[in-house]
Amino acid sequence: MNTILEVQQLHVHFSTSGKLIRAVDGVDINVIQSETLAIIGESGSGKSVLGLALLGLLPANSTVAGTVRYRGADLLTSSESEFEKIRGSKIAWVPQNPAGAMNPSMTVGDQIGEPISLHVEKNKAAVRKKVLELLRLIRITPPEERIDSYPYSFSGGMLQRSLVAMGIAGLPELLIADEPTKGIDIMNRQAVSALLRIVRENGITLLVITHDLSFARNLADRIAVMYSGRIVEVREKSSFFSGPRHPYARGMLRSLPENGLHPISGRTRESDKDDGGCRFRFRCTNAIERCRVEPPLIALPDGSAVRCWLYD
Repeated sequence: MNTILEVQQLHVHFSTSGKLIRAVDGVDINVIQSETLAIIGESGSGKSVLGLALLGLLPANSTVAGTVRYRGADLLTSSESEFEKIRGSKIAWVPQNPAGAMNPSMTVGDQIGEPISLHVEKNKAAVRKKVLELLRLIRITPPEERIDSYPYSFSGGMLQRSLVAMGIAGLPELLIADEPTKGIDIMNRQAVSALLRIVRENGITLLVITHDLSFARNLADRIAVMYSGRIVEVREKSSFFSGPRHPYARGMLRSLPENGLHPISGRTRESDKDDGGCRFRFRCTNAIERCRVEPPLIALPDGSAVRCWLYD
């Protein structure tokens, strides 16, 4: 297996209002070329911050430490000019909240065409032709009219698909999509899922950040579960949904409608508090004395990994 992205002991902390917020706290994860890896977890688990950290898009009040290697090169030690050569051309980002991510003063066609102009093709006629092809791909018709439309005239689903088109326009090797189905109806969720499958078929590796378990089940090859800033389980998709190992992951699946909507009791601990123990133990029915010490991410013989003393 060819690893395209390797993340080791990634920490992202924020200083705000006199507190140190540990949004991402020691994440280890690999992305394999041509796979779709879905990172799942409830709101506040650190998923989106992780995605932004991989692309160096965090605000000034953040502190980032660890290693993020793309094709062997450590992005965190790269200069901004070196990072710019990778961001958008090799690794692209699809942000959540399409209405806020699009520039209201630019046409949709110009926004989709911008990464093409920056990374692929300078000729304006050739760029426009490629944008028309992308609009057809994402089923926005008629493309000859829509290419010069402004974002306000697009529905939420159309804007979300346009963001995916912007992400793939620069022909990246890896596309990171942050909550691509958030806030859109079931028909548009299906359309986005179908579009990302096409992206995958065209050789682009996908890292999808989502709280939508049905979406992850339909699209992913592997699942990584994130809780309170840490990865707690990594598993092949079919075995994960048939029998997750980590108590938090089991609770997530029990909360699905088809399983009776059983919520996980309690709430995520505040990310500025860390007593050194397992972060899920206060909500866990399997908690034991040993859980006062944080377990490592334990590698298992089937290639999966789980952060739980039950498997040590």
